[in-house]
Amino acid sequence: MSVQKAAYLKYVEKSAKKSPLVLDCAKAFFVGGSICMIGQLLRNLYTGIGLSEETVKALVPSSIVVMTAILTAIGLFDQLAKFGGAGTLVPISGFANAVVAPAIDNKAEGWVLGLGAKIFIIAGPVILYGTLASVIYGVVYWVMGLF
Repeated sequence: MSVQKAAYLKYVEKSAKKSPLVLDCAKAFFVGGSICMIGQLLRNLYTGIGLSEETVKALVPSSIVVMTAILTAIGLFDQLAKFGGAGTLVPISGFANAVVAPAIDNKAEGWVLGLGAKIFIIAGPVILYGTLASVIYGVVYWVMGLF
C-alpha cells in the first residue's frame, strides 16, 4: 500500500463519525414496527367496517403505498427515513418511496421527460429482475412438475 493511500485511510478513519449502532437499530425497529402497526390498524379498520378479506388484502397495501407517496411528495418521508434508517424499508413503503421520489425530484422537467421518464429509475430494475426471477421460478416449477 502506498504511503499516500495509508495516510488517506488514516485520515478517513480519524474523521469518520462512528455510528451509534444500538440507537440506530432501536430507531429502525421503532419506525419499521410503526409502519407495520399502521398496516395492522388499517386491516382491523377495514375488517371492522365489514369489507371482505379479499378487499382488505388489496386495500391495506394500497393504502400504505398512497400514504407513503403523499409523505414522499410533501417531504416528510425523507425526514422519517433520516430518523428511522432501514426501518423505512419495510418492503411496501420503501418500494413506494423508491418509485415516487425520482418522479418528484424530476417534475420540473415536465410530465413526459421528467415524471414519466424518471418514475421507475430506481424501482425499474427491481421490477425487471423480480419479474424475470418469477418467470424463471415458474419455468423451473413447471419442469419439475413434469417429472
